[in-house]
Amino acid sequence: MKVDIKTTCRVKTTFWQGVVIFLISAALGLLVNTFRDEGILVVADWSQDVRPTVVSGKSMVISLGEAERLCMNKQAISIDARSPELYAQGHIRYALNLPFQEFDKYIDRVRDKIPYDAWIVVYCDGEQCSLSEDLAKQLVSMGYKKVKILLNGWTRWLEAGLPIDSGLQNE
Repeated sequence: MKVDIKTTCRVKTTFWQGVVIFLISAALGLLVNTFRDEGILVVADWSQDVRPTVVSGKSMVISLGEAERLCMNKQAISIDARSPELYAQGHIRYALNLPFQEFDKYIDRVRDKIPYDAWIVVYCDGEQCSLSEDLAKQLVSMGYKKVKILLNGWTRWLEAGLPIDSGLQNE
């Protein structure tokens, strides 16, 4: 079998030209993305702890220790975003129930108990639970400014042996 040197050189040249075109295209794409207002994040921390943020980009996540201090000293209002049935089975002491999935039905019951200048700690249960994040963002859209999320709040609260109550809230 006879190898044609001209053909081999053309194949190598074409391959390297393709690599150079790809690299230039990728570099231009990254450059344009960097200067776009709504560019795609190339490098970011996608962990659950930093996911919930306000418009300014500040994290809405609160630590368990800080949530305990604020809620037990009644410096913050804790809000359980879970269903009334789960709330009745057990909830953080002093917490109000405002189930996100029934927000319109429950907001009028608790609105008077939540001053607009109060610290609010919203929680639900489970690492993948987004009810607290959704509820927190809804409260922020209503004008509440000091809203924090205790991720996987109910489980973490229980595991830490912190004070709980059960039953439905007083109306």
